[in-house]
Amino acid sequence: MKKITVALTNKHYDVLIEKGLLNNAGKLISSVWAPRKVAIVSDDNVAPLYQQQLADQLTNNGFTVHCYQFPAGEASKSLSQLQTLAQQLVTDNFNRDDGVVALGGGVTGDLAGFLAATYMRGISLIQVPTSLLAQVDSSVGGKTAVDLGTTKNIVGSFYEPDLVLIDPTTLKTLTQRDLVEGYGEIVKVAAMTGGNFWQLIEKIESPTDILANAMSLSEGSIQFKADIVMADEKEGGQRQLLNFGHTIGHAVEALANGKLRHGEAVSIGTVAICQDFEEAGKTVAGVTAKIRTQLAAVGLPVSSPLLSSPQILDKIKHDKKNHNGHLNLVYIKKIGQPAILTVPENQISNTLKVPRQ
Repeated sequence: MKKITVALTNKHYDVLIEKGLLNNAGKLISSVWAPRKVAIVSDDNVAPLYQQQLADQLTNNGFTVHCYQFPAGEASKSLSQLQTLAQQLVTDNFNRDDGVVALGGGVTGDLAGFLAATYMRGISLIQVPTSLLAQVDSSVGGKTAVDLGTTKNIVGSFYEPDLVLIDPTTLKTLTQRDLVEGYGEIVKVAAMTGGNFWQLIEKIESPTDILANAMSLSEGSIQFKADIVMADEKEGGQRQLLNFGHTIGHAVEALANGKLRHGEAVSIGTVAICQDFEEAGKTVAGVTAKIRTQLAAVGLPVSSPLLSSPQILDKIKHDKKNHNGHLNLVYIKKIGQPAILTVPENQISNTLKVPRQ
């Protein structure tokens, strides 16, 4: 079993990674939580696969379990769905000594995490991510949120879990599109990390290779993110590096109106910003081609007609990471060397070639 410890000023928790870990989840959870009432929150895709298994594990270890489901998809990451789940907790008499287990992908982790963060001003939370995107990215770092319309993650909080349990065998039940979506975030991290992690990425040539190397891919991604979060929990400085590929990616995702997954948009955004900075001489020549090749190898999109939309610049300017009229653009000087360039909002179009002609 791989263990990565996230040690923050006021919180310590472990991320455990092991094939077949769900078969032992009840015992692992009981090592950090005393018996209590637990809400297992899943969407209606994941719940039929793993919810009862986890419920049985917890029941066998002395917990009282309630299973909640919500409709799968980004549309459920809303204040109305949050209210529905909170009302279920009220109906089942949950109190501050109880807990929420987020079992599922990124939407579940964000939604159930924000539920735990806000119910009675905060109850205990454990993340059990079942998608690659959630395992390598959203389950670690404490970001929880819901969307307002097409504005992603605009209402939320930083709320760290007590434990993160990652079982790579859950990836086998994903569709190929759902699997490779998470790989967009992995390549983003590896490009910033360089070294052995990037060398591993260069060996990934298909979705099958992702599954075969899932343990190592998760460990490398999570260790990088954990190090960043421990240095900058609330995104005041270094944590902004995790936004590499997201400035353009979020804009493309919003314009796609649900037709692009988050990881797919990040893939497009990563290539686009690398191309812009390479053309400006700030990124070493050839880096964009390397990243594009690795993303395309598993079937991720590396460009989009939406990059030519007249609306994309407005979406970028109104990104929630806009600070007092400035955007901090994350790029890489070369593989393994990330950097941040602060650009005034009125000069974004001079730095990013959007909309593209």
